Amino acid sequence: MPTLSMPTRDYGLMRQLKTQNSLVPELKIEFPAFDNILVAARQMVRELAFDICEMPITTYLVAKSYGKKFTAIPVFLTRNFHHSAIFVHTQAGINHPKELEGKKVGVIRGYTVTTGVWARGVLSNEYGVDLKKIQWAATDDEHVSEFEAPPFVDYNFKGQSIDELFSTGKIVAGVGALPKSIPDVKQVITNAKEAGFLSYKKTGIYPVNHTVVVKDELLEKIPHLGKTLFETLKISKEAYFSSINRNDIKSDEDKLTIELEEGLASDPFPYGIEPNRKALEALNQTAYDQLITPEKYSVEELFADGTLKLCG
Repeated sequence: MPTLSMPTRDYGLMRQLKTQNSLVPELKIEFPAFDNILVAARQMVRELAFDICEMPITTYLVAKSYGKKFTAIPVFLTRNFHHSAIFVHTQAGINHPKELEGKKVGVIRGYTVTTGVWARGVLSNEYGVDLKKIQWAATDDEHVSEFEAPPFVDYNFKGQSIDELFSTGKIVAGVGALPKSIPDVKQVITNAKEAGFLSYKKTGIYPVNHTVVVKDELLEKIPHLGKTLFETLKISKEAYFSSINRNDIKSDEDKLTIELEEGLASDPFPYGIEPNRKALEALNQTAYDQLITPEKYSVEELFADGTLKLCG
């Protein structure tokens, strides 16, 4: 098998594989360097630029809707709760998420960004917000250029940052990373971290953000590739968990991993369909409800043959 290209971020989960390039004899991987993994994901969507690629999972759902020639394996390199990703200007008089209706809300990058999709799901499912009554101001175009946005998405702010939109009064709220340069913003959901864990206890859903996709051409030529890649990433993940010294935490990533492990009372990064079924079904429904995908997929439709029953 030739050496395969696979851009990803430098996660602890990936450390052993990125250090050694191969953890099983039949698979060797090289890792093109990217300062921003979203640039690589966009190149994969638009050009099939790599053999394997980390990709935001909603981008993958949209890409699948438009027939892009790659398929995911059930590995999820990032995940998070998104209650903390919704913020408002302190002078806007908004004290409850429902009060966002009728307002213009900025979105980091495009409407289909996974964080935005999950965050809007929180607003809708947990706080009863009618998302169609909000004007969503996108600050970039979509990874999947063919995507046709619903009429309540405004692309006239492309190229401007959320910080700029806040400072000029063009928006009163935003979804994404909290603006560092704007002092007068606050999270609209109080005790957001606790709200995330409480949501998990109620629903069993721990949102997935990024998955891994493989060119269909390679999956057809090398039928065992999906399974082999899954097992390789599982080995690398297990090595990371074994390396964490809980009595001497070295990094913010390790600290967050331990915090999630304790808060969830389980593996915070489970691989495979079954341990992630609730989250995948929820995202599938949420993307459909937000007019991002034209149909709801079965979970099994989303992943490569040979990986459907794998767990790790």
